[in-house]
Amino acid sequence: MNYCKKCVYPIIAVNLQINSDGICSACKAADLFNKINDDEWQIRKKKFEKILENAKQNNKNNPNYDCVIPVSGGKDSYFQTHLIVKEYKLKPLLVTYHGNNYLPEGDYNRDKMREVFDADHIVWGPSVEVLKKLNRICFEKMGDMNWHGHCGIFTAPHIVAVKFNIPLVIWGESPMDIAGMFYPDDYPEYTSRFRHDHALRGYEWSDLINLDNDKLSEKDMLWAKYPSDLEVINSQLRGIFVGNYFKWDPNKHTKKMKELYGWKELEGSFQRTYRKISNLDDRYESGIHDLLKFIKFGYGRCSDHASKDIRTGYLSRAEAIKLVMKYDHVVSDDLYYWLKYIDRDEDYFWRTADKFRDPRTWSIKEGNWIKKNVDGSISSYGKVHLTSNEIELFNKKKIN
Repeated sequence: MNYCKKCVYPIIAVNLQINSDGICSACKAADLFNKINDDEWQIRKKKFEKILENAKQNNKNNPNYDCVIPVSGGKDSYFQTHLIVKEYKLKPLLVTYHGNNYLPEGDYNRDKMREVFDADHIVWGPSVEVLKKLNRICFEKMGDMNWHGHCGIFTAPHIVAVKFNIPLVIWGESPMDIAGMFYPDDYPEYTSRFRHDHALRGYEWSDLINLDNDKLSEKDMLWAKYPSDLEVINSQLRGIFVGNYFKWDPNKHTKKMKELYGWKELEGSFQRTYRKISNLDDRYESGIHDLLKFIKFGYGRCSDHASKDIRTGYLSRAEAIKLVMKYDHVVSDDLYYWLKYIDRDEDYFWRTADKFRDPRTWSIKEGNWIKKNVDGSISSYGKVHLTSNEIELFNKKKIN
């Protein structure tokens, strides 16, 4: 369990690479973005404007929405929409995937967008019964009860774009932010492969229907069916990321969106991270969904937020380590909210979750799970819920 020397990510995190100098690929890519000067950002801005101009020209003889903007109602959604509506005077169609997990502040921010931006807004979500089944199925199948959220967010906007014949979808931060997979000159765009491999963990809707328990039909999953390659080609569909063309700073964006539109952060506090401005559209994203990441890989949402804030200069690594040690391991109360939602007990959660522990991160000592922390210490994080046969299997994986 080796950690980056600059941020607080372990090498096991989201496809990271850590070179001989001990610095992870996400930090190296962020350094390259931070070195872009004002003149280069102006060149990037002009490239963005050319894309918008082409979209407007395509609509000249066939009046239509200028673009689709996928929005959750979060700080980034507001910034994207502000840029398109207020600065470039375009008419977007806002599209939201609703996974039934919104916090009250998230509901408020989302519903206010239609008013403050004078924009048409489609809010689309599966039935509650389908969502409950998907929570159970995906938790048991892949250790991710929020798979439906990743799928919906990265599918619904493009379905709508194809149906309405809108060829441009405008996303927010660059995928570079995930793991340093791209460099500034790559200008990565949204693709069906990015959706499938990263957002959907390699699973599709077709993997989740007609199972023995919690049966779902193809009609239950229509919202999850990404347009075919032919539909994408015929509609000339293109997904771009604002973060490739404008300097991305979520903390500055939040301050501006509060001042201009009264955007609300979380009134209380999250139990698993110090940030109050992220994930208001999903009560589990900073809660038990993120706890599952800690159970599997030994790091959590606080590590994500702290690593980003280190790279943008808001935290020192020493400050970040203290926060990670305080928050990453916490079992948040929304676990019990979720268990009631899906009609299961706590023993079900731990017995299922423990099956997804990564042997590169975890060891078993005297019936407890232990791992190396970012501060170099070794800690115990709860008892093992596996059967003796499952423990034997886990230890074989660790040896191999």
